[in-house]
Amino acid sequence: MTDQWEPKILAFLCNWCSYAGADLAGTARIQYPPNIRVIRVPCSGRINPLFILKALQSGIDGVLVSGCHPGDCHYLSGNYIGRRKSATLKRFLEYLGFEEGRVQFSWVSAAEGGKFSQVVGEVVQDIKKLGPAQRFVKKEAQGSQGSRVQVNSIKKLGPSNP
Repeated sequence: MTDQWEPKILAFLCNWCSYAGADLAGTARIQYPPNIRVIRVPCSGRINPLFILKALQSGIDGVLVSGCHPGDCHYLSGNYIGRRKSATLKRFLEYLGFEEGRVQFSWVSAAEGGKFSQVVGEVVQDIKKLGPAQRFVKKEAQGSQGSRVQVNSIKKLGPSNP
């Protein structure tokens, strides 16, 4: 059996659009990589950037934040707030030395199950190119000789796949 590394990706999905898009992909049996763990949030604008940093610190290889298309937010302007937070967080992560693409943002509506599958596939490929997360990962998230171990502390943030 080959011991090939597969990335762990945490996805924060807006309840009204992106999570519904993931659900549509599942009910339509549209395939996407199983590397993703989903946390459903009320709105992409409500995601605290510290959640993303905590995920990376816990050994998650990549983070996807996905919400409603701008102008289609259930809470009127939540995704605009999320877009501003994402721009600020990207600059902060760059300052900290994180590779570009380790944290990604997208807009997926409830009717775009195919697009959700495509976005997840692209994120997985991008994270595979970057390799396992090394920067900012706590020592407990790594094995005795630097090999990665399963990180269960991120499960405390929310439920798994839709």
